[in-house]
Amino acid sequence: MRPIDIARKLKLSTSALRNYEAHGLVPPVERSTSGYRKYTEEHVAYFTCIQAMSPGFGMDVTAQVMRLIQDRQLQAALWRVNEVQANLQRDKQLAERNLAMLEDGRAGKVEEAGISEWMTIGEVATMTSLPSSTIRHWEKVGLITTSRDEKNGYRLFNRSQIRKIMLLRTLRPAVYSLSVVELKEAIASMNEEDVKEARNIALETLRYLDQMNLVQMRGVFYFYQLGKVVQLVEE
Repeated sequence: MRPIDIARKLKLSTSALRNYEAHGLVPPVERSTSGYRKYTEEHVAYFTCIQAMSPGFGMDVTAQVMRLIQDRQLQAALWRVNEVQANLQRDKQLAERNLAMLEDGRAGKVEEAGISEWMTIGEVATMTSLPSSTIRHWEKVGLITTSRDEKNGYRLFNRSQIRKIMLLRTLRPAVYSLSVVELKEAIASMNEEDVKEARNIALETLRYLDQMNLVQMRGVFYFYQLGKVVQLVEE
């Protein structure tokens, strides 16, 4: 099959196909006597799977999975996919807790009861299970602001600032996309004291995660189809 035919079918450029090939994401390609690439239906299945998986799993994970399939390590590939899906489930639970914290009911009051009026970066890192370096980076790029202790200059965070950090934490492992960028920008620009705005962002984050769940499901479908083509999965 000609590269241009595959590129048209998948709405990719031929250079993208060559790039995937160069990085070992598809099996080696034979050449005709005149030097043209001779792609097979197996290559098409790989290219289709890459295109379907990368939006939901990211190119790094997708590349790992493609190489594992070529090495006939189906279980290792399956568990890598499962790990990303488990992270999405964890992110959804975190987003739901964030939303509960922002609601007016009892759940939110219980969540915020454990937050002191002011917390150090170490305390926030422990509470959110985030590295202190990540929090400092978010401050550096303008996603969050901090206060400073007048006596020693140490970073201090109040409840409103911690809300931003918890909203950002939900998106930290997310696959890069325009939606993620927009959500992070919304978090960065929101009024720290505006609980209603924070609640709206938490709802948008949940909707984004729901959409990612569907995108990952599509990727898994084509991953399964590839498994059948390369005879790692029985019909």
